[in-house]
Amino acid sequence: MANLSRERTTFLSFSLPRNRRRQEALACYLFIAPGVLGYLIFILGPLLYSLVMSFMDYGVITEPRFIGFDNWRTLFTRDPLIWQSLKVTAFYSIGSVVLGLVVSLFVAMLMNQRIFGIGIFRTIYYLPSVISGVPVALLWMWVFNPTVGVLNTALGWFGITGPNWLYDSFWVIPAFIIMSLWSTGGAMVIFLASLQGVPQQLHEAAEIDGASALSRFINITLPMISSVIFFNLILSIIGSFQSFTQAYVMTQGGPANASLFYVLYLYRNAFEYFQMGYASAMAWFLFIIILALTALIFKSSSLWVYYENEGKAGRNEH
Repeated sequence: MANLSRERTTFLSFSLPRNRRRQEALACYLFIAPGVLGYLIFILGPLLYSLVMSFMDYGVITEPRFIGFDNWRTLFTRDPLIWQSLKVTAFYSIGSVVLGLVVSLFVAMLMNQRIFGIGIFRTIYYLPSVISGVPVALLWMWVFNPTVGVLNTALGWFGITGPNWLYDSFWVIPAFIIMSLWSTGGAMVIFLASLQGVPQQLHEAAEIDGASALSRFINITLPMISSVIFFNLILSIIGSFQSFTQAYVMTQGGPANASLFYVLYLYRNAFEYFQMGYASAMAWFLFIIILALTALIFKSSSLWVYYENEGKAGRNEH
């Protein structure tokens, strides 16, 4: 009888935790199921389907027809607008990414000062990044208006005749680059957080040794926030290569295709010319470009990104 009681106790001690583990596992699967299903149905599924469509001739109202690599051959050899759109996008990406990083870091350094009411200024500089899309495009159309626009009016106060901006093939991309500064508030907040994490004793020690403010910025601040620069650089490049709304609303790719961004041309092929197969090939080509650029930046990060807790040896591992 004692043995039977001991065996029952042993059985209960093993069965209860096992049942509880099963219940916890079931609850876990139920909670993550919506996210997993949403990813499979709305992201991974369309992604794989677009890869299949890139080898098809699909006009939306017609049945898909397998044509092999014809879409890809057209992409690389028969469509000059592809290279025009890539040139426009690359020009915009270089200008907006570099200018955006410099301006957002500069503003973050200003917002890092300990003065009265600095929280209000931080909010003011961040608020524009909350608003995006069509309202921002309409606002900047008024700013860049060559006759009554705010920018040309301000230039006129100094005796400068402003350009036609959105109506000039030379100035339209610089106008979009200037407009991209509207959304630097997000990067500014990230830079601000990293600047507040730089040990103050390093600056104090360097100042005692006679280092100037510029020297402290180059030799202390920049290395300490290099990982955040790396992070913002990756996000900025990915975002710049997917620019669409401003060109679609403000210029429709003009004048003379001077603002024909790659994603705008992709949109035209998909939803205006109904060449879904060709548009799918374009989308995958853009994915390959962004992936290659991201991999290149990751590869080069070991040369210029400093990780405080790991030192130089740790940098080479990244």
